[in-house]
Amino acid sequence: MMTLFKRSRAASILGLSLDGNRLEVVSLRRNNGTVHIRQTLVVSLALSPLTDAAELVGQEIRNHLDKAGIRERHCAVCLPLSWALTLQTPLPEMSEADRASFLQLEGERSFHAGTDSHFIQYSIFKTPDGGQYATLMAVPRDHLEALQRVLRAAKLKPLTFALGVTALQPANTDPNRVVMIALRRDTVDLQITAGGGIVALRALDGALETQGAQKNIPSDLIAREIRITLGQLPGGLAGSPGKIKIFGQGESARQFIQDITPRLTPLGLKLEVPDKAANFNFDRPLPPEIATTATLALAANYVKSIDTTPDFLPPKTQPWRQLISTRLSPRKMAYIGGAAAFLILCVAGAFGYQQWQISTLESKWRAIEPKVNELTADQDFIKKFRPWYDTSFRDLQILRKIKDAFPDDGSVSAKKVEIHDISGVTCTGVARDNESFLKLHAKLGDDTNDISALHAEVHGQKPMDFTLNFQWGAGGEANGN
Repeated sequence: MMTLFKRSRAASILGLSLDGNRLEVVSLRRNNGTVHIRQTLVVSLALSPLTDAAELVGQEIRNHLDKAGIRERHCAVCLPLSWALTLQTPLPEMSEADRASFLQLEGERSFHAGTDSHFIQYSIFKTPDGGQYATLMAVPRDHLEALQRVLRAAKLKPLTFALGVTALQPANTDPNRVVMIALRRDTVDLQITAGGGIVALRALDGALETQGAQKNIPSDLIAREIRITLGQLPGGLAGSPGKIKIFGQGESARQFIQDITPRLTPLGLKLEVPDKAANFNFDRPLPPEIATTATLALAANYVKSIDTTPDFLPPKTQPWRQLISTRLSPRKMAYIGGAAAFLILCVAGAFGYQQWQISTLESKWRAIEPKVNELTADQDFIKKFRPWYDTSFRDLQILRKIKDAFPDDGSVSAKKVEIHDISGVTCTGVARDNESFLKLHAKLGDDTNDISALHAEVHGQKPMDFTLNFQWGAGGEANGN
């Protein structure tokens, strides 16, 4: 039943990485079986996300996103490996609930200040000799809170916080031992996965050598660090066969791969150099600046529902959970319980009274419903045939209006009155002289409420024949009603 209510992952996401002052963004969308890259952005920020005001940093990020035309709000955020503290501990045989409590106590004992200052996650792996271990990873809470404030100011909504190296090589995709090297701008990240979990994580901050504008990656130093890390693996993992993946681009990365290849054979590692960070079908060639980055890998894995745990996004605590977690005295709890019971009783009474009112009104309606239906049918019948009946006596009103306009002395007389299409009127007659006709014409023309478009045709002089044409307006009908 829980899977029915589990939220499906968004089809579009914004991959985002804040490493120092460098902002790396990739906006992509899942489209059937392919991944569509919409926009990419790589810029250097003038402000630091961890030390400067969150509102200013967020506004600077928002300005860059708007300038690039990026409108996506949901984001998956890559955390730098340098933020994480790690340790390894064996797991005794115990239930899953006891194991979570054991690892929490182990984290509080091993990391200074425990869960108060660090957000702790873990990854469990099995060794070839049948042992079970857990790798604990702790990230400072003040770093996560500062990053959340910056994203909130940038009008972004984070869906996950993950270490970039875990996105490049998810632990559950290969049960064998996999060494992963990520060549980044200022450091080299090392991850070892095996047995379904993360075995080791290291940020080799001092591995890069800068010679002017060129950066050199010493292959002998990296090979030694790999050999030392492999030698510390528990449960027979040190001697098990495996492979090594190297993610990086540029001339320095190609030179490093060429130099380190001869040193990998004694370590029992088979070299793989992926040309893209995520093994998915993309709808177009990847931009070189983000082709092998953890930002692309995390975003692509998220929209494809690939697990990239551990997730360091702190869960949101609901207000009611905060209230329950606070220490309240029994008397206060009793007051709260009584108030809640009284409130529930009032709400139930209000709904009961409302239901009684509805039932009463329904009974009254059933009593008058037949009469209402009968009246409604009569009203519909009247509306249907009303246009066939005209009670305004329009023709009589027109004749009365013409009669009132003619003089009583007989100087003007009508021969014929015709009414066309209800409103068109034609009156023909004889006038003694022009003056008598003009008085008739003026009297009809003054009535602008009922008469419009008055037109006269005159023939002869004394006597004179005339024809009057005009339109009968709505005024006469209104007056008649």
